[in-house]
Amino acid sequence: MTQDSQGESPVRAGWPLYEVFVRGKRGLNHVHVGSLHAADDQMAVRHARDLYTRRNEGVSIWVVRAAHIVATSPDERDPFFAPSGDKVYRHPTFYAIPDGVPHM
Repeated sequence: MTQDSQGESPVRAGWPLYEVFVRGKRGLNHVHVGSLHAADDQMAVRHARDLYTRRNEGVSIWVVRAAHIVATSPDERDPFFAPSGDKVYRHPTFYAIPDGVPHM
């Protein structure tokens, strides 16, 4: 099979881009570790496992099509997040976190 100028086959160039998130240990958050192209969701999970957990780094993998991610822009930061500033009950300032709680 021939390759294009970026080294991808014509078939693979049409595959959707997936973003990969891996959780390292139980109780930790998933962290973005990279991207990959795959023909479908199941192939994306298998390829993510092979590429990003080769040394048993993860206990959970999430893959999501990059086209489905919706995000705010840095320009919207102040007006978008401003309403949460006046809701002090959302901030953990009214109680002490016990020393035995490792990831909060």
